[in-house]
Amino acid sequence: MDEIAVTTAENYPQLLLENQLCFPLYAAARRVVNAYTPYLKPLGLTYTQYVAFMCLWEQGEMYVGDLCARLRLDNGTVTPLVKRMEQEGYLTRCRCREDERMVKIRLTEKGWTLRDAVKDVPAGVGCGMPLTPEEAAALQALLIKIL
Repeated sequence: MDEIAVTTAENYPQLLLENQLCFPLYAAARRVVNAYTPYLKPLGLTYTQYVAFMCLWEQGEMYVGDLCARLRLDNGTVTPLVKRMEQEGYLTRCRCREDERMVKIRLTEKGWTLRDAVKDVPAGVGCGMPLTPEEAAALQALLIKIL
């Protein structure tokens, strides 16, 4: 068995975890998202809700499909998220009269007020990142290029 494993490692270097770009990207993404937990959990928010709020704070209102596109998530992920945010009083949903398949979401006063509660989260999370501002900007540019 050990001989097979050694042969595999020698003959398939492209399958070594250390040679993968995807793995450190995946692990770093998990670490960054987890860094938000101490800030968001006391507010009853998930990271996905937080980024959805950021889109809504930019736009005020938008269609669910546009939110899906912006977050790069499918409708099956975003719809339950939006329903929960509505149940908690952060937004309202209404079907478009012209096309009932389209649902517009709009922040409520409570949704707008939440922005003040999380305004310092980016700085708090950023302080825990071992990157200079220049490195962070370069990384962001590379990630956007991948997307």
